[in-house]
Amino acid sequence: LLFISTGRLARNIVMTGNILLNGKKRSLDYGVVAYVTQEDVLLGTLTVRETLIYSAHLRLPSSMSRSEIKDTVEATIMELGLIDCANRQIGNWQLRGISGGEKKRLSIAIEILIRPRLMFLDEPTSGLDSAAAFFVIQSIKNIARDGRTVISSIHQPSSEVFALFDDLYLLSGGETVYFGEAKVATKFFAEAGFPCPSRRNPSDHFLRCINSDFDIVTATLKGSQRLREASSDPLASLGTVNIKNVLVDKYRHSEYARKTKLKQREASKFRDVELDSIKVSHAVWWKQLVTLTDRSFKNMNRDIGYYWSRIIIYTFVAISVGTLFYDVGNGYSSILARGACGGFVTGFMTFMSIGGFPSFIEEMKVFYRERRNGYYGVSVFILSNFLSSFPFLVAVSVITGTITFYMVKFRSEFSHYVFFCLNLFGCIAMVESVMMIVASLVSNFLMGIITGAGVLGIMMMTAGFFRLLPDLPKPFWRYPISYIGYGSWSLQGAYKNDMLGMVFDPLVPGDPKIRGEDVLRQMFKLSLDHSKWWDLFILFCLILCYRVLFFVILKTREKTGPYFQSLYSKRVLHRFKKRPSFKRKSSSSVSSKRYHYNLHPLSSQEGLNSPIP
Repeated sequence: LLFISTGRLARNIVMTGNILLNGKKRSLDYGVVAYVTQEDVLLGTLTVRETLIYSAHLRLPSSMSRSEIKDTVEATIMELGLIDCANRQIGNWQLRGISGGEKKRLSIAIEILIRPRLMFLDEPTSGLDSAAAFFVIQSIKNIARDGRTVISSIHQPSSEVFALFDDLYLLSGGETVYFGEAKVATKFFAEAGFPCPSRRNPSDHFLRCINSDFDIVTATLKGSQRLREASSDPLASLGTVNIKNVLVDKYRHSEYARKTKLKQREASKFRDVELDSIKVSHAVWWKQLVTLTDRSFKNMNRDIGYYWSRIIIYTFVAISVGTLFYDVGNGYSSILARGACGGFVTGFMTFMSIGGFPSFIEEMKVFYRERRNGYYGVSVFILSNFLSSFPFLVAVSVITGTITFYMVKFRSEFSHYVFFCLNLFGCIAMVESVMMIVASLVSNFLMGIITGAGVLGIMMMTAGFFRLLPDLPKPFWRYPISYIGYGSWSLQGAYKNDMLGMVFDPLVPGDPKIRGEDVLRQMFKLSLDHSKWWDLFILFCLILCYRVLFFVILKTREKTGPYFQSLYSKRVLHRFKKRPSFKRKSSSSVSSKRYHYNLHPLSSQEGLNSPIP
């Protein structure tokens, strides 16, 4: 319901009914509606103030100066009570950060930066203790006092939290049980014959009356617990479906419903000039790109698991390779050693780049949240990710390439060293491109690593090292797998860069020297019709193609994701309709003992005078 109300479903989803703002159909444009998800999806390496500053630069108009944006951020920090933790990092798996309540208030602060007129929140108190939940709802209450409309779904709030609500909307089985002032909801239930006991939380009492899950609990416990059957209330033996029907009928003909309809008619006559004139513009494209690049670079720099741990591991592995193949020479045995070293560097060494996948998954979660709320486009995210990761990829390639190249002593010419580092850079960038595609299809980081490892393993298997390229089975493995995988192109380039122009000692002393060209043609069965630079060019073209494919997948998910969500919702609704509490009352009689069991208290400390035993 919140997704529909905020217009977050795809345009191809068929919906019935209308969404009216002040009694009129309006488009839920950017700047009018804000949505706060149940899960707090944030970059844990950033501080609270940095998170708000970056969000402000992404969303507020470019016409605003830096000082104006800073003032807006500081005012929002004060409004949500985040001053004490403004300079603390949010926290992640390696950093101890702010509390759950502070994270929730930060999520709310991000959305109110553009001062929306409507704000929707999905269970803002889930997972919070009573004090944190009260603080969050109190902050939301202050936002509502500032002239904004706040709509929130919430389950079982405490009595203190419930007392902060202005209006209450109770739904059961798609029907309105009550809609009106929260403070008189208990009066309505009492008039309907279900008064709230003096020592029971009103929200618990309401759910006790209309939630059919209690019938399931009753059925489960009936055989193992002696239930109290005696009660002076005539409706004590009713099941949830009958209680709900009584409440729905009572509300439909009550004064509360008439007052609600009157408010709706009054709102439809009111012309909100400010709402009509809202035209909140985004920051310009280049500013979003600079902001996202800076934010992503800072996150990568602070997150040890993103690149720094890989640099350390790559350095250690490069030293290991250098000592294992140290000064490989140009003897006959060096031919196989050079081939093995090239296969390891372009295959297994670059394979370690999947280690940054968990950190990228966390960044993708932030992207999905910001994208759904209309912060920026997909192309900006992909380009900024490449620009921010570029310095780290260069560092990994240069450090690893320098150690390996000069310890193994491949070739002495500087141009060969440059090609070696560029080829290594291309392989690492290609692995990251593949893992990006995997991340767009598999959101779970563990399953993503397994899937990515399988895909990269196939690319390495068809690179031409484990089995020569001409010997690969032509259907599928040779065409097209070896062509769309990075391994074959990078390995061919590495072999040509190393062996073309070299002369090796023969196996039998006195025989003619072995030319590198002959080794490539006869032993490795490589085609020398094109140069190593062409192989490198194809490798970089593959990187570009995989990034474009990543873009296409993300755009496709935006269009088809809500469609699959609707299919899932239909299945859930179909199962839900089979539940007795969803069925409408077929007659004025209220007897459905065939399907329902008597309600009973879950605790002996609940009100003894409750009409619901």
